[in-house]
Amino acid sequence: MVPRQTWLVLFPTLLFLAAIVPVTGSQRKLAPTEIELWPRGLPEGAAHLDPERVAELKKQSNEEWIRFVGKPTLTVMEPAAAHKNGCAVIVCPGGGYNGLAWKKEGLEIGRWLNSLGVTAYVLKYRVPRRDPEQPWFEPLQDAQRAIRYVRHHADRFGIDARRIGILGFSAGGHLAAMASMHFAKPAYPPQDEVDRESARPDFSVLIYAAYLGSPQDPTRLSDLVQVGKTTPPAFLAVTWDDKWRGLHAALLLAEYKKAGVVAECHVFSKGGHGYGLRPFEHPVSRAWPRLCAEWLREMEFIPN
Repeated sequence: MVPRQTWLVLFPTLLFLAAIVPVTGSQRKLAPTEIELWPRGLPEGAAHLDPERVAELKKQSNEEWIRFVGKPTLTVMEPAAAHKNGCAVIVCPGGGYNGLAWKKEGLEIGRWLNSLGVTAYVLKYRVPRRDPEQPWFEPLQDAQRAIRYVRHHADRFGIDARRIGILGFSAGGHLAAMASMHFAKPAYPPQDEVDRESARPDFSVLIYAAYLGSPQDPTRLSDLVQVGKTTPPAFLAVTWDDKWRGLHAALLLAEYKKAGVVAECHVFSKGGHGYGLRPFEHPVSRAWPRLCAEWLREMEFIPN
């Protein structure tokens, strides 16, 4: 063991060496870049909010929460080159379709995915709600476009076009589910060559997904939840004490079973809602990332 006095002497030198030693290409992690999803403008019929309301929502935004998105983007977060395995995941932060938990359920998740060698694309989809009857519709346009964009540029990003998943929390989990179940019906008219690509994700990860239950009867699933033979495999994690969402996850697992689609579901006893990866007194926020990583390996989306 190195004596404490020796560490006190060496520590400033080690810090200096860390600062001056060049980072090799295999070790370097690229800085996140932001890509506009709709360079030719939003799809026809897109709703626009009152400018005064937009200004007020922007004032309420900070590094944790984004209250308004008018121009959807993808923030690309790449792992170190030596660690990159070709898998990609589009991350959908939650926020009730009224905002985005940008840091907790976006950027922090991107860094975790990078630690698995996965390239993350954090989706900044349109909020707040434009259509109170279908608050998910314009975000679904953004999600479909994001999947197509990532698939179209797979070679550019060094990823496998057959290993592109979508991960979401709360309302973002609902969005990920909608993208996984309604990919066959385009949510917008084609704009360019990107839209020739399939909008089907290769897998989905739904963490405390919201709005899966019927508004009329919380003991059954919404009519929008439609699992078929082509629905991609899924990983689900939620807690029993998160309103009705534990039941909805169990009912959704049954739908995957009926359709013959592989799925895995973890319902933890306690933890509530909105924890992301951040540790607290319940084990769910530490357990679901480990279990999810094991599932991704088991399904061969990332290597062992």
